[in-house]
Amino acid sequence: MIVEFVDLKRQYATINKEVSKAISNVLSRQTFVLGNVLEKFESSFASYLGISYVVGVDNGTDGLNLALEALGIGKGDEVITPVNSFISTTFCITNAGATPVFVDVDPDTHQLNINQVKKKISKKTRAILPVHLYGAACDIESLVKICKKHRIFLVEDACQAQGSSYKRKKLGTFGVAGVFSFYPGKNLGAYGNGGAIVTKSKSLYMKLLKLRNFGQQKRYYHDSVGHNSKLDDIQAAVLSVKLRHLDDWNKKRNKLAEIYKKMLKDLKFPKILKDSKSNFHLLIIECKHRSKLQAYLLKKGIKAQIHYPVPIHLQKCYKRLGYKKGDFPVAEKLASTILSLPIYPELRKKEVEYIAREVNNFYGT
Repeated sequence: MIVEFVDLKRQYATINKEVSKAISNVLSRQTFVLGNVLEKFESSFASYLGISYVVGVDNGTDGLNLALEALGIGKGDEVITPVNSFISTTFCITNAGATPVFVDVDPDTHQLNINQVKKKISKKTRAILPVHLYGAACDIESLVKICKKHRIFLVEDACQAQGSSYKRKKLGTFGVAGVFSFYPGKNLGAYGNGGAIVTKSKSLYMKLLKLRNFGQQKRYYHDSVGHNSKLDDIQAAVLSVKLRHLDDWNKKRNKLAEIYKKMLKDLKFPKILKDSKSNFHLLIIECKHRSKLQAYLLKKGIKAQIHYPVPIHLQKCYKRLGYKKGDFPVAEKLASTILSLPIYPELRKKEVEYIAREVNNFYGT
């Protein structure tokens, strides 16, 4: 049996008629950039999240970059962020000219360590940039309180958290801004690159509209130096279709996660915070002999992956920051022990059971 890590062909088979109709509508209009289809998606996504404004951009990384730029974060500023995210979370900080201040993570949730966040706040701290890793909530309630106390910005990296929530409030809507990625493999994924910035602030929204469109509000009249970062209408059309299915897809992921947890009861999974709902973008296990397990599963046709094998502070591109091995022991340990097993809505129950059995067979349980 071959089990792909993600199989987008299966998903497409279930929505191909809806998607074809939506794309055909864009083609008939011949409006591909900043058109009505994008506006409709932005409005629908805002309603889904329960937030005022959505700005579609080219990708999640651009979203993070533009959010920090719009907030005026730059040289001399510090931004606190976890060390175990995908590297674009930190790229946006250094791209802005600011300094990333790393924190370790909680060994149970794999989310940023709140106590370390409190200790790392300085006079230079302008923002905290948490990551809702794997699609699960970090301790966002505590971060809201910390940011309010110190009068600093809270910008959420919700790139993996489409549809996830804390106390029934959607992740990405707690801070001054939240950023989503619509990379094809995400729970809400486009058929190419895509991203969005969400906010409650009208003034920030207006800044972002200019920034994504060459710094202009009126064509050819540029109020500021901007960027060319727009979610195109074809991708918006695809996302509008998928948004209607998102909650159902996330429910299916949760059911599959329960099967994994029941069958792999001897292994440790990241803890999900009370009162929160994960979308299970990733299904993570902590395991001994990870490399051997991954190789064993591949021989059995199971394509497991690692998210992420090298913590950001140990990446060559950030050697100049002066961090060394041992500075963030929890994240470093997790980087050597975690493995991501296949999980997506179209994954069949028998396939999950097959994967779990093979993991147990490897460990002799």
